[in-house]
Amino acid sequence: MKIRPRRSVLYMPGSNARALEKAATLPADALILDLEDAVAPEAKDIARTQVCAAVKDRRFGKREVVIRINGLDTPWGHDDIEAAAAAGPDAILVPKVNDAADVAHAEQHMANAPTSCALWLMIETPRAIFNANAIAGAGGRLSCFVMGTNDLVKEMRALHTPGREALLASLNIAVLAARAHALTVIDGVFNEIADAPGLEAICRQGRALGFDGKTLIHPSQIEACNRIFSPDPAEVARARAILDAFDRPENKGRGAISLDGRMVELLHAEIAKQTVALAEAIAGLD
Repeated sequence: MKIRPRRSVLYMPGSNARALEKAATLPADALILDLEDAVAPEAKDIARTQVCAAVKDRRFGKREVVIRINGLDTPWGHDDIEAAAAAGPDAILVPKVNDAADVAHAEQHMANAPTSCALWLMIETPRAIFNANAIAGAGGRLSCFVMGTNDLVKEMRALHTPGREALLASLNIAVLAARAHALTVIDGVFNEIADAPGLEAICRQGRALGFDGKTLIHPSQIEACNRIFSPDPAEVARARAILDAFDRPENKGRGAISLDGRMVELLHAEIAKQTVALAEAIAGLD
């Protein structure tokens, strides 16, 4: 089972050359080099040039590198996606996707990208939530949903609360749609950079909801995110014990066994495989 860790996915403003240089030293699993929200209109062109040059230079090591373009309905979107496709990042992140037709439109403009370049999508509008299953099944390159929780709260005219009550239905729907189509799904950002306990709580909530990781807005958030979205040593040891138990000759072909006084089923073995694969992939990054 091959898994790519996406515990911490850090936004970096494409217009800030120093930030792009610093990104190569940070322990984030993935970097989103941003041409959209983090870039003022007058800096869009220079951001595109800097980001695509940095990607072509392959200066980010083992980190997964994603370019977030401007929406395809903006004055910059089409130039962004054409330039990003030519640069060949690991993925291109398209915002403001509402339906399957938007996915097809994005893939059409990625025709010249390397086959290794995946499509990631922002899920950040009410229409996208209601169309999440159709969107998840629409793209041949599609590999990941990224939640745009700030935009969702704005569109819903809701409030940001510590428990994210207004967002829970949308988060659950997005996770279900992603899993139905074997996609990765990344939680939205936490806005309060100085609130370390709040970040930890929201990361734990995201993991409990089924997210693979979280988008971040500041390097100080990386450590907590990596730690919470990683299986801990006891969890990995338990997973290995389950796999070893099912591999014993006397347990071959059985759907359920007893391990340390507890019934363990094949579904627990599948979870254990995922846990071990993730732990090994994280160790590979280190």
